[in-house]
Amino acid sequence: MSTNAEVDLDLAATLFESLGRATRQGRGIVRDSYGAGEQAAHDIVRGAAERIGLETSVDAIGNLMMTLPGSDRDAKRIIIGSHLDSVPQGGNYDGAAGVVAGLAVVAGLKATGAQLPCDITVMGIRAEESAWFDIAYLGSGGAFGLLDPACLAITRSDNGVSLEATLIERGFDPGAIRERRRLLDPTRIRAYLELHIEQGPTLTARGLPVAVVTAIRGCKRFRNARCLGQYAHSGAVNRPYRRDAVAATVALLHHLETLWQRQEEAGADLVFTAGELYTDPAMHGPSKIAGETRFVIDLRSVSDATMELLASEARQAAARIGADYRVEFDLGATSDSPPAVMDARLRRRLMDLLEAPFEMPSGAGHDAAVFAKVGIPTAMIFVRNDFGSHNPDEAMELDDFAVGTDALLDLLVDFPL
Repeated sequence: MSTNAEVDLDLAATLFESLGRATRQGRGIVRDSYGAGEQAAHDIVRGAAERIGLETSVDAIGNLMMTLPGSDRDAKRIIIGSHLDSVPQGGNYDGAAGVVAGLAVVAGLKATGAQLPCDITVMGIRAEESAWFDIAYLGSGGAFGLLDPACLAITRSDNGVSLEATLIERGFDPGAIRERRRLLDPTRIRAYLELHIEQGPTLTARGLPVAVVTAIRGCKRFRNARCLGQYAHSGAVNRPYRRDAVAATVALLHHLETLWQRQEEAGADLVFTAGELYTDPAMHGPSKIAGETRFVIDLRSVSDATMELLASEARQAAARIGADYRVEFDLGATSDSPPAVMDARLRRRLMDLLEAPFEMPSGAGHDAAVFAKVGIPTAMIFVRNDFGSHNPDEAMELDDFAVGTDALLDLLVDFPL
């Protein structure tokens, strides 16, 4: 179909300003999952949707649906969505940009009276950031009945209140999670589209405004890795007799860094991080050989095989280096999330719509992974963002945002069959 609709960038700018003003605490943004900050964001975007004239509803666990009706109300709908919560002291665009993008696009369609063949729903997803509840994809996973009911006992990181009690306090229904109730039917969704700021430096380095996401990297994480050695006096024990947990751990991490470089040189997609590494503050000291370390090994790739290869190498190296350093490694079990490949047809169409087409994987997880997991054709657009993400300095330019939202609008108007 043809339409003269244009993305409502004035609405987008107003919403970003309102979200920032309502949820900024100090330098950063605090939209706590199922807390006051996230609720304020939901109230702001719902109010905008109702002023536009969209149909609005909230599901049993708080996900917000804002719908522009299509000409065939029985047809499978298209969802544009993202989350509205943030990490503590985060930035103004992570997650929110995707919801604002959806509203700016449908507002442009609504203003011209354009009616697409199917409903277009903008979804404000709850609790994507696991900083508050240690649960991946709480809102989107819960919408498809994918969550383990045991998660209701998990407590919020800042106040110790359980998820179940928090849901009840907010007026939502924990029974939906307990019963694994499906709040969204994947067979009734034609596609899921998500615009999100890039959370790394690639687009800035390449001088590009946007990218099409190829896949969301899976994660294989040794969350509770330990190295056990022996505490001893730093000046009294020569090298052959030491059981130095720090030295052994550093050797293991260096070995994994070397393997990462080799995989990268061979063309594999992989990132490796040790985001936590510490000794026991009750035992360590400047004149002590450390007898224990605790650390995390985080492996991410668009390939399950690559992650499994590195995990196997980590276990083998731990045994070998442990023997060399007279220590014992216990890497523990891994917590795994599989890669999510984006829909090939939607990727091709988005690439055709861009003046400077560029594709890249997403290293971070997104709600799009859940939609892809349940078989819904899924696509993502990244928008350039200086200074990274999960910090107060996120800096997305509205001109870059416009490139991404224009592509979304054009995709909707001429959606691939």
